[in-house]
Amino acid sequence: MTQHTTVQTWIRNDERLWRTPGTDALTDLFTTDATYKTSPWAAPVVGLPALAEFWESHRDGPDESFTMSSEVVAVEGPTAVVRVSVEYGESGDRWLDLWIIDLDDDGRCTAFEEWPIAPDRAVSQ
Repeated sequence: MTQHTTVQTWIRNDERLWRTPGTDALTDLFTTDATYKTSPWAAPVVGLPALAEFWESHRDGPDESFTMSSEVVAVEGPTAVVRVSVEYGESGDRWLDLWIIDLDDDGRCTAFEEWPIAPDRAVSQ
């Protein structure tokens, strides 16, 4: 059973890895066959090689300027729901997200689903 502290640790490590060059440490966060959805309607990215490619193509780089805060809303069995707020430094873009994260017994993500919401912006994938 996943605990709040396990989820909080995973979120901190996710942010740290986003700010770190490369993708080798994705194996610390995700299982080999993990799925990653950028919205509830998006086709999932499946497996670590595809996730590493996605990761690098969707960030400006590890020195991307942003602030992030999060709150674990619920944990039930292996599944957690997290409210996340991200504000990007240079552009000023803001996102409020819900993350649905399934973690295995080792605290690695088996499935990630993001529900992104941006003020005055339609979400499309």
